[in-house]
Amino acid sequence: MPLQSTGSVAVPLLFLVGVVAGVFATLAMDLVMGRIDEGETPPRIASGVLTDTHPDKSPERLASVVHYVAGMLTGPLFVWILLAVGGLLGTGLFAAAVAGVLLYPLMVGFFALVVLPRSRGLSRQRLARIRRAWAIEAVAYLLVLVPVVAVAASAL
Repeated sequence: MPLQSTGSVAVPLLFLVGVVAGVFATLAMDLVMGRIDEGETPPRIASGVLTDTHPDKSPERLASVVHYVAGMLTGPLFVWILLAVGGLLGTGLFAAAVAGVLLYPLMVGFFALVVLPRSRGLSRQRLARIRRAWAIEAVAYLLVLVPVVAVAASAL
């Protein structure tokens, strides 16, 4: 019995678009990171947590790798949320906007409630500035990711 494909390649392609869009969104986030107070600290926080090191002394290369891998993989997470929202609300720009609104607290919450508390040696004032920086950077990321994936989804 020959194998027949009855499914569309649109969904797998959309996940691939999510990966690529995640990289571009991370590059856009980098532009913001260099312009705000503590903007370059969140990747160093992740690197410090992984190596049990103070963020200021954490490995820069690891921080960069973690930053780009997380950004790249958040793209497919957005696609998954978009597909779930699309199943409930239909496809289109509204679904993409809702998916972006849902992803934002996941991004900020994961960093602020899971990663950041595991970091050591930071003052409360600095922690507040780091949380603020991450919240702004997540917006910049989503301002690139959401429209790129939404346009691709409408084209597929």
